[in-house]
Amino acid sequence: MTHPAGVVERPLGRGRLLGYGVGSIGTGVFSAVPGLLLLYYLTDMLGVPAAVAGVVLVAPKIWDVLLNPLVGAASDREAVRTGRRTRLLAIGAAALPVTFALMFAVPGGVPGALWSGVAFLLAATAFACFQVPYVALPAEMAGTQTARTRIMSWRVVCLTVGILVAGGLAPAVVDLAGGGRAGYAVMGVAIGALMAAALVAATLGTRWVPSRPGPRPLGPVAAFRLARGNRPFFVLLAAFVTQALAVAVMLAGAPYVASYRLGDYGLTSVMFVCLVGPSMLAVPGWAWLARRHGAVRCYLAASIGFCAVAVALIPALAGGGLAATLALTALAGVCYAALQLLPLSLLPDTVHADAARTGQAQSGAFTGLWTAGETAGLALGPGLFALVLALSGFVSAPTGSSVAQEPVALTGLLLGFTALPALLMLISLPFVAWYGRLAKEPV
Repeated sequence: MTHPAGVVERPLGRGRLLGYGVGSIGTGVFSAVPGLLLLYYLTDMLGVPAAVAGVVLVAPKIWDVLLNPLVGAASDREAVRTGRRTRLLAIGAAALPVTFALMFAVPGGVPGALWSGVAFLLAATAFACFQVPYVALPAEMAGTQTARTRIMSWRVVCLTVGILVAGGLAPAVVDLAGGGRAGYAVMGVAIGALMAAALVAATLGTRWVPSRPGPRPLGPVAAFRLARGNRPFFVLLAAFVTQALAVAVMLAGAPYVASYRLGDYGLTSVMFVCLVGPSMLAVPGWAWLARRHGAVRCYLAASIGFCAVAVALIPALAGGGLAATLALTALAGVCYAALQLLPLSLLPDTVHADAARTGQAQSGAFTGLWTAGETAGLALGPGLFALVLALSGFVSAPTGSSVAQEPVALTGLLLGFTALPALLMLISLPFVAWYGRLAKEPV
């Protein structure tokens, strides 16, 4: 079998699948930890006002949204010249763990918003260098949807491991290190080291992948001009970005819900484990269902399920019901597995279809646009939740200070964690259905 670009497909053993998938442990950590902990670190450790903290989280990601398509075009040009995407992967793998650790290591006397904001900007840049060519690789590793779903199953399992590390281990490391600013600094170094191991392993483990875009290298403007006719890609991207925004809002709200609704910040880790643990176990089941009933139909069902669970969390949290909250969080995790696996499995189909339409294979350009959209969703999520906090009158305080929040602030953070993600997930449903019609798959 050959790829559309004419590259002979190589067999995918477990070693090669793991060599690719392990990189998602690192990307999962970086995607989740800032959204989960950075906003809380800024408001409740450094005393940064919620509105300013929201800007700190959003500004670097806006830069990343602009950068990712440029990195995608650069990755394609590198692949045309060398047949590999290794150099950009290596740059990102080296720089991201260091800049990640700096985000949570604000020196005394330095404005926390400025330090963390600059470090986050540098980390987002390094993440783009790794993530964009990394997401481009599956379209070049396999030429069939079945094989790519298998690749994505490994990737999503590793991704959920990374997210589990982020949500389960990172807050625990903060507590074990004594909490406060010092605890966050220790966490940044420890989680950064784990991230480095995963990213370097993936960089080395994917050197065999023959990347042959072309037949000619394109600049970013020419690449986007050629890509804009790919309507299925942009419809799928709209669904994925809206859902990424919904999940990011929930991640940002988890520490606040644990602290102010459930009464224990330490429950942040428990909630995260309940979300991600079932997600990892559900991946093989969703892959089987997608083969049997169609990827789009399963994607739509999982989106509806996640929306329903978010709504059901409102009365559970309003009554302080821990058992019901954790059970519903686990059910959300089952749906979350499909929201990761299925759109990423469908993405290479849109890339290959575009190559047939235009005669120009440009995986990097499309994944640059894809990761730009994902980055925007993940970035805007904490910023949107911070806006909810600001509008509802949430009062920030540095570590060691005790502030009693007004009832309207408690209601605001509850609805920001539940109703807002449900609304965003509802908005994504027409895009999923539209993609199914464009791809002529049952919905």
